[in-house]
Amino acid sequence: MENIEDKIAQANWAHITKQLAQKGFATFPKLLSDEQCEMLKADYHHPDLYRKQVVMERYRFGLGEYKYYQYPLPNLIQQIRQNVYPYLVPIANQWMSMLSMEKKFPETLEELHVMCHAHQQHKPTALILKYGKGGFNTLHQDLYGEVFFPIQVVMVLSEPEKDFTGGEFVLTEQIPRAQSKAIVLKPKKGDMLIFTTNFRPVKGARGYYRVNMKHGVSEVQTGERFTLGVIFHDALS
Repeated sequence: MENIEDKIAQANWAHITKQLAQKGFATFPKLLSDEQCEMLKADYHHPDLYRKQVVMERYRFGLGEYKYYQYPLPNLIQQIRQNVYPYLVPIANQWMSMLSMEKKFPETLEELHVMCHAHQQHKPTALILKYGKGGFNTLHQDLYGEVFFPIQVVMVLSEPEKDFTGGEFVLTEQIPRAQSKAIVLKPKKGDMLIFTTNFRPVKGARGYYRVNMKHGVSEVQTGERFTLGVIFHDALS
């Protein structure tokens, strides 16, 4: 089985950087093997791995449920978090510079967590999400506190059109003084989708401006859909 660290290192990060700049998202095909996807899905039933379970309809977040992992994270998830972050930091810091924002993110994940802890953000944010027939996730942003990293990733653990139908990944882009644009994506099992947590810079006639983005999941028509979300900053609760 190919090492996750090697797969991440061998990716075309120049292309990913360009896609994120132009669209606010990029696809990393087949990061996870079928075996790794099935292992993560099987772990859904091991309560000792998780710190919190959320039933979406209780909070009007949608229809479905998700569980936040507790520290220490499973090794596979920690490897993804640890190895993807350094490739995203230059992109995040370039975005901050383009928007004339004073924020600067550290080179390592450990240093980011030191920043989070200084703002009382101590809880891990990696999570696994499960949707059945009729399940969906309303449009939202995963911020969790004052400190938030502007890019996150999600991996599809179920095969579209085989394990489930519907359940597309949806992004909306709100351009200032204009109508929202909807983007519908259909990543395959094992694919990693990289996308903006909150906003991205877009070049206009007078320089760069912020375009806010939200994400969600359309209604699952049949079957069961699992995904793994990896957010790099920690949470208040």
